[in-house]
Amino acid sequence: MAVIAIDLVSTGLTSAALGNSGKVLFKESLSIEGLKGAEVSRLIKGQITKILNLYKNKPIQIKSAGISVPGIYNSKTGCVWAPNIEGWEEYPLKQEMKFFLIEHGVNVKIANNRTCYILGEMWLGAAQKSRNAIYLSIGKGIGAGILVDGNVLHGFNDGVGAAGWLALNDSFVPDYKLRGSFEFHASGNGILNSVRTQLEKKKDSSGVLAQKDPRQITLHDIFEAYRLKDSIARKVLHQSQKYWGIAAANLISLFNPEMIIFGGSVFGPAQQFLEEIKQETAKWAQPLFMKQVKIVGSQLGSNAGLIGAGNLAMKKF
Repeated sequence: MAVIAIDLVSTGLTSAALGNSGKVLFKESLSIEGLKGAEVSRLIKGQITKILNLYKNKPIQIKSAGISVPGIYNSKTGCVWAPNIEGWEEYPLKQEMKFFLIEHGVNVKIANNRTCYILGEMWLGAAQKSRNAIYLSIGKGIGAGILVDGNVLHGFNDGVGAAGWLALNDSFVPDYKLRGSFEFHASGNGILNSVRTQLEKKKDSSGVLAQKDPRQITLHDIFEAYRLKDSIARKVLHQSQKYWGIAAANLISLFNPEMIIFGGSVFGPAQQFLEEIKQETAKWAQPLFMKQVKIVGSQLGSNAGLIGAGNLAMKKF
């Protein structure tokens, strides 16, 4: 027995066949750059068809699929709100997938990627022995998968964990309306934008980043510049560490988790800052809760959403 797992993010998708133990039997990653609307859905269908054909005449049966999606998936309507994918402001993914898969005898489950991140860590990662844990994903955007007393929280419209909108500044700017203040400042995109803003202000800077075209700078460049003691990189990443610590403190004080798991594409390289993040968190969090909580990096890395989608597929329909 195996399941299909699909992890869709704003820039690409990864598809896999997973065994009952979570062993990856097949895996492939594709870019969705330039694709929009139904084109993305067709790519998902194509990957599912490919996996089904791979195991068509083999003893391994595939009867279920799990799909991890960015943004917000509303289980009542079956629609996905993923503004970073053009044409997915209210995309009817569940209906499309259900009709597509019914002829194959395959059931489908869909969840927000932050839900799948915590499911993955519960199954095969850092939260295997936890009943109360939070996965804080720091990538292009920011989100949190929240586990309370063994249950993943979903909310009225399945929007729980939109942590990018945590209000961490005392003054409002219009850009917060679209992205949230936490995401605006401390996501991958936020870090890039902050560095570019600083470079614009300090055109006479002689640091590593000042030698590059600001439009071409990547997160990898920023972390490398930090290592080389570039003043702008250090200023921006120190500020990000502060935001990450304050956000973790807020979540700890609200939910009293056993652990906070930092993951996403920025963690990665930002795992080197976990000790500094813990120190910042300790300033702000409820002190008794802080003594008990662990702050760790993801054990699954970029596979967290994929493993979580597989776990989702294995749950009873």
